[in-house]
Amino acid sequence: MSDNPAFDTAFDYVVGREGVFGDDPDDSGNWTGGKYGAGVLKGTKYGISAAAYPDLDIKNLSLDEAKAIYRRDYWDKVLCDTLPKGVAFCVFDCAVNQGVGRAIRCLQRAAGVNDDGKFGPHTRDALLRLNERVAVEYFQAERILEYVKVPTWEKYKRGWMRRVIGTAMEAQ
Repeated sequence: MSDNPAFDTAFDYVVGREGVFGDDPDDSGNWTGGKYGAGVLKGTKYGISAAAYPDLDIKNLSLDEAKAIYRRDYWDKVLCDTLPKGVAFCVFDCAVNQGVGRAIRCLQRAAGVNDDGKFGPHTRDALLRLNERVAVEYFQAERILEYVKVPTWEKYKRGWMRRVIGTAMEAQ
């Protein structure tokens, strides 16, 4: 456990969703070049992908190393400590699965502000004016709208929809 129970809970949930090692060649995140056939197929472990970390030894990544990466590169980058707990939970999961920039833009659209990808006080204040449950629902709807744009939507849609629904339920 760290000094942040909200992060620990979200981390445990996300790692449980992400699983251990996988190297599905159809998943662009498993390639060091970030797209099918580009670079080396190194895989993903604990949700840490070869596309995001091409120089990392993915196969031998420890859970503690993954947790440090999650805290630094996802939780902190989307400023989860400044968000209501349920919203932070969903935004963190989105950042891990869909990318930090996409998570911030989904959050901005959910809050009804310009989706410029820069999370600042204007976005946070607009979000805090929403009821937390409504903010979670709006955010998760924006996530779905992003998923359907992905070329592999047909292959992964059931898993992604389960993830969005499960994360929303867990956030309540």
